[in-house]
Parts: sequence; C-alpha cells; structure tokens
Amino acid sequence: MGLTLAVSACGANSDNSSNSGSGSQDSTSSSSGGIPVGVILPETASSARWEGFDRPMLEAALKAEGLNPHIENAQGDVQKFSTLADGMINDGVKVLIIASINSEVGGTVAQKANAQGIPTIDYDRLNLGGSSSYYVSFDNVKVGELQGQGLIDALKDKPKGSQIIEIEGAPTDNNATLFHNGQENKLKPLYEDGTFKLVQSQPIDNWDNQKGGSTFENILTGNGTKVDGVVAANDGLAGAIITVLKKYKLNGTVPVTGQDATADGLKAILTGDQYMTVFKPIKQEAEATAKLAAALAKGDKAGADKVATDKENDPVGKRDVPSKLLEPFLITKDNVKRVIDEGYVKAEEVCTGDLAATCTQLGIS
Repeated sequence: MGLTLAVSACGANSDNSSNSGSGSQDSTSSSSGGIPVGVILPETASSARWEGFDRPMLEAALKAEGLNPHIENAQGDVQKFSTLADGMINDGVKVLIIASINSEVGGTVAQKANAQGIPTIDYDRLNLGGSSSYYVSFDNVKVGELQGQGLIDALKDKPKGSQIIEIEGAPTDNNATLFHNGQENKLKPLYEDGTFKLVQSQPIDNWDNQKGGSTFENILTGNGTKVDGVVAANDGLAGAIITVLKKYKLNGTVPVTGQDATADGLKAILTGDQYMTVFKPIKQEAEATAKLAAALAKGDKAGADKVATDKENDPVGKRDVPSKLLEPFLITKDNVKRVIDEGYVKAEEVCTGDLAATCTQLGIS
C-alpha cells in the first residue's frame, strides 16, 4: 500500500480542524471521462478517516476501474446529505456509493436512486431497512472482538473484579452496534463470572468526542475515580478519555482500547496511554468498492456477485445483503510499525519528540 497520507488523527474534535469544510470541495470531480459514479461521505468532525483516507483511496481506486468519481462530504448534515444525493442523481451518476450519517437518510437516498435505476452500495455502514443491493465494509463484529480481546490481554495480571467503563459509538450507527456485539462476545462471560465488573456502558450520539470525554468523566467520578480498563469504540473517543485520565493522573496505568489506527492513536499507544487500536486497511475497502461499482455501472450483476461473496444480515429489512467484509487487525505497541509501513500514517506524524527513540527501537522509520 504505497499511498502515504499526512492526516491529523481523531484524538479529539479539535484534531480535525484541518478538515473543516473540506467536504464542500469538489476535489474529486473530473472532466477526464469515464463512467460517472457518485460517492457521499458522512462527516469530518469525529474522525479524520473520511477525508484523509477514504476520499483519496476511493478516488484512486474508482479511477483505476475506468470510472469518473464525484466525491462529496455531507459534514454531518442530514439535509446536505440528501441534497448532495439529489444532485448526483440528477447529474446521471451510474452508481451511488453511500457512507451514510444514519440508516434513515441512507435508506431514503438509496430508495430515490433505485427509483431512477441507479444501483447503490452501502459503504462502511449498512443502512438498516434500506434497499442497497450491496455492502462493503470490514467484519465489524470482529473489530469489537479485537477490542474486547485487547482489553483482556491488557488486564490479564490484574486482580479479579477489575472495573470496566465502556464508551461506545453512536446508537444510530449499525457499525457501533456490531462493535459492541463483538466486545460482548469476549467480555460478557468475564462480567458474568466476576473476572471483570462493568461499571457502565454508554453510547455517544454522533460519535462526539467531546461528549464522550465528558460522559466518561461523569461515570468515572460517580465511581469514585476508580477504573481499571476502558473500552473506547474508536481512537477519537480514546483520545478524549485519555485527556480525562491525565486530569486524574490515571493515564498509562488504565488500558484504553481504540479503532482506526490514527496518528494520534498510534502516538498514544507508543506513550503507553492507549493499549491498542484496530487497523482497518481502507485501501482494500476502497478497491473492493471500486470493483463492485465498475461491475454495476456496466450492468454486470454476475461480476458484482463475484466481489460480494459474503452476507450481512439486516434485521430491520429482514434480508441478507450481499457483502464484501474485510479483515481488521489488532495493533499494539509491538506492531505499530505495520500501519506506517503500509502507508496509512507517516513516521514523522508519530515519531515526534520523545517518541523518536521509541520508534528507532521498534524499527519505525
């Protein structure tokens, strides 16, 4: 994966200020020809991945398949998401790729596109009750299992009854539900046998990092500032939680999980403030989506079905959606190098200040 990206990570909302407004730029529209394909990304406030990783990787992958991508970002605005979709449908895109803000708007957009004969692909997030013919993402239950296992590994030498706080993603995001389901696969038996004690599990609307931090602090102080481990659903929430742990001088002693393998997340792992993250090779997701879109744009359903060989259950729509589900990977201090070697984060974004010596020890350059 030779693509290197200078991208601010999602340790807190302010970390993403460099992305503000980037969704309004039509930086990936092209007049070079090719079959027109629309892509709508959800936001930039909670995660740098959408503009830093997904946009350039989707653009490159779609162009490589002979398609002409038109990529926009709704900036977390449901009305803007719908308006962007209407514009792409009216402009005659042949396929619409939807990374939705929530299932309701994603399902509505898919229905409008399908009514005009435009096939839709749910990208990264499945729209429950929707009508998209295909879905491309990672095995999101496994993402949660990796988070749960990471916490178990980090606490293996701690006494019985270790107290756990869970700060989860948006309740309107099906992925957040799947992450939690995966975590439960690993952690619930340990809660039930008393190995761990669940203090509280709290979803956070809109994946809001600031709200995640304040919610965590309220739970922490309500528990007498006692906590032994924290499940944070992504690196953005982890960063906000670590800020609170620093305030109470608990950072570095309380393991925190994460997801997305952002630069800030990797730095926190190297300093010892975060125990693990989950690496999802988005380039693979973009390339699978592009192959699927190319087949659909040509009316080649058999070709599309060869890409989407998995199934994802939509319990609301009561259907199994043909899918491509990719493998996520557990990242701890010992293999941070992998994310950098594969070009998702630059070494100079991570190996700053006192971490330069740590990076040298780990062979990161």
